[in-house]
Amino acid sequence: MDLREQRGMELAATRTIQQKAGLWIVPSQVGNGSYRVHLMPKIASCTCPDHETRRMDCKHIYAARFVMRREQNADGTTTVTESVTLTATKQTTYPQNWSAYNEAQTNEQDKFQSLLRDLCSGLVSAPSKSGRPRLPLSDAVFNVAFKVYSTVSQRRFMSDLREAHRRGYISKVPHFNSISNYLEKPELTAILQSFITQTSLPLKSVESDFAVDSSGFTTCRFTRWFDHKYGQVREQHDWVKFHLMVGVKTNVVTAVEIHGRHTNDSIVLPALAKSTAQNFQIAEISADKGYASKSNAETISALGATPFISFASHHRGNGGGTWEKMYHYFQFRRSEFLQHYHKRSNVESAFSMMKRKFGDSLRSKTDVAMVNETLCKILCHNLVVLIHEMCELGIDPVFWPSQTV
Repeated sequence: MDLREQRGMELAATRTIQQKAGLWIVPSQVGNGSYRVHLMPKIASCTCPDHETRRMDCKHIYAARFVMRREQNADGTTTVTESVTLTATKQTTYPQNWSAYNEAQTNEQDKFQSLLRDLCSGLVSAPSKSGRPRLPLSDAVFNVAFKVYSTVSQRRFMSDLREAHRRGYISKVPHFNSISNYLEKPELTAILQSFITQTSLPLKSVESDFAVDSSGFTTCRFTRWFDHKYGQVREQHDWVKFHLMVGVKTNVVTAVEIHGRHTNDSIVLPALAKSTAQNFQIAEISADKGYASKSNAETISALGATPFISFASHHRGNGGGTWEKMYHYFQFRRSEFLQHYHKRSNVESAFSMMKRKFGDSLRSKTDVAMVNETLCKILCHNLVVLIHEMCELGIDPVFWPSQTV
């Protein structure tokens, strides 16, 4: 007996439930009004929000059924006949491979530097024309990504850089201010985005289902505005909004888009899906109702995938095509639809992993540097995921097998 059935039994035992004009009037359990229940031979309906949202039996339907099964005896006593089905619930557990987990955790920083060095080796620096020799581009990208991974200040980070130099990962140890200077360079943005793609490729044989959503990192800057409604000045932290496509098995990021913080989520999905489809065979994409649109459904379908996007209450599935098919799937096979849709929660897990490990705020102060620092956090997340899958699956990632950036 589930929770709604138990509450229905309580309603039938403690409240007055009457039948009027073929409908059962069931009082609300919290005492605010009542709901009309229509019991039919095979199906039932109720006017409560729970039933209208889930399209499944609510506690009011159960209560009406319990009352309908009562038999009034001659002596005035009431006999209640209850049909109770006992279902054994098997709890599914997902055992942790502790040996692989321990290996990944205890060797993560060493493997992170090694993978980052291999990733940066694909960069080719432009020759210096005159003046002081510039820091090699591979060193610059290694330094900024490793700095974000460390989560410490630039001055405290110098000890880690000296150790990386002793290991041969960088050609020389730069001044601590050089790290923030390189984050200011716009050309670093395209390089970091290509690195995020490269770090996802070793898992292309593992991932086929993907989820999309957006999140943000707060900054040290404030935005102020005058609220005309309340006649006062308001302020809040500025933030960088980013949109991700994530594999639901490993939480690896396959595509990223960064636009203005007020950018609508829905219009970003096609770019993320098409970018992921260039390297992965997509079976399905799940997203919340903020991405529900006919164009998004058709875009995903054109890539050979199935869209599992939740529908809002005002949607009716009009327009035909994939949009209409998925709406009817959502309405009439909802439990099966939700099994696919709930894979979307994995993108929330990816956000949590990034923010808990690398912080939920940015240290940079300019727009370009904030975007690059955000991309560095995502890149570090992908490398950490890759390290864990190396220990779990035994993969040996190879970057830039036949090309250079």
